[in-house]
Amino acid sequence: MQLSKSEEQVMQYLWKRKKAFMKDILEDFPEPKPANTTVATLLKRMIDKKFVDYKLYGKSREYYPLVKKSDYFSKHVNGLIKNFFNNSATQFASFFTEETDLSLNELEELKKIIDSKIKKQQK
Repeated sequence: MQLSKSEEQVMQYLWKRKKAFMKDILEDFPEPKPANTTVATLLKRMIDKKFVDYKLYGKSREYYPLVKKSDYFSKHVNGLIKNFFNNSATQFASFFTEETDLSLNELEELKKIIDSKIKKQQK
């Protein structure tokens, strides 16, 4: 299951805070801030999708993510590779390095990451 753009924005705030009350989430939004009812609706949808849950303190709900940020984005990247790059990570990597303005330093960092992963796989 996926999140809408608005739900992803709320999720980003929850991942950053780890847990938050409605007022905390609203505080994180840039101006013009959405209405309380809008954020409440988004949170309800996210609870229904099993991305978020909450603890009740009197009448206040403290929300927290049920899905890790890394897990969520890993599924997105894998879906992207499957749907747009014939399930080929090599095609994705080629596109990524050719079509983005990576600096020499960034390319060197990527190379280090790949070299490290190769060493781990060879063990």
